[in-house]
Amino acid sequence: MKAHVGLSFAPQLVTVPTGRLRAAVLVRPGATIENASPLIGEPGAIYARALEQHGVLRRTLEYFGVETTVLEPHGDDPYQVAAADAAVAFADGAALMRLTAMSRRAEVDRLETQFARLDVPLAGHIEAPGLLDGTDVMLVGETAFVGAGTRGNELGRRGFAELARSHGYRAVEVRVAPGVALRSVAAAVAPDTIVIGAGKVDIEAFAGFRTVVLERGEELGAGVLCLDEMHVIADIRYRTAFSIMRRARIAVEAIDLYDFTKVGITPSMLTLALRRG
Repeated sequence: MKAHVGLSFAPQLVTVPTGRLRAAVLVRPGATIENASPLIGEPGAIYARALEQHGVLRRTLEYFGVETTVLEPHGDDPYQVAAADAAVAFADGAALMRLTAMSRRAEVDRLETQFARLDVPLAGHIEAPGLLDGTDVMLVGETAFVGAGTRGNELGRRGFAELARSHGYRAVEVRVAPGVALRSVAAAVAPDTIVIGAGKVDIEAFAGFRTVVLERGEELGAGVLCLDEMHVIADIRYRTAFSIMRRARIAVEAIDLYDFTKVGITPSMLTLALRRG
């Protein structure tokens, strides 16, 4: 792990992990999203619909005052639309990940080039042979939760934990179900509150936090995108999930993202939060 200390005059990125979302990076879906393996019982994604839904997500973000940068897809990997895998933003810079899927690692290089254009300083990166996807990292309050499952590896998790501590976070590993991204089944919605999909993540790891637990069968409904404290974007498909969230006083903006849900991609995965606070 190489860490780079941000200068005092550097742009402020994510000062509060659940603060107001001010800037985000998206990656437009490519036609190859139709090659993504659907979840059990689901049909495959349809490119035209995914493209339309992605546009709705972007317009929703912009309606709430979020400055969006939309990157074009490159290569054939259907999951490159999951922009949040490539980096994690701290207050003084963004840490570049080293993705589990070899076919996606060039995404990080392209994002680094884009960061230079956006005046986003680097806070470090995961070095080989470490592996870690950004959606296996969840910042909340002063804690960095790191998903430990079949994605990434121990070297990547350990390296990120070291980097997180250098930015003032305590690092906590969380066991997640095989093949599951932490942030697809858990989301920080306030400094003390986390939404969790039952059965996919070790709830005991979140001791000390208020947890809003969603029913089995709607676990991916927890993969919401935090717009501001107790205010999220959710996939409208998970009606029971956002009813539970609303009862917990979480404001929910429900939009149709079904063609991403079909292949296990949630609102939190589609959006790389670049500036918050």
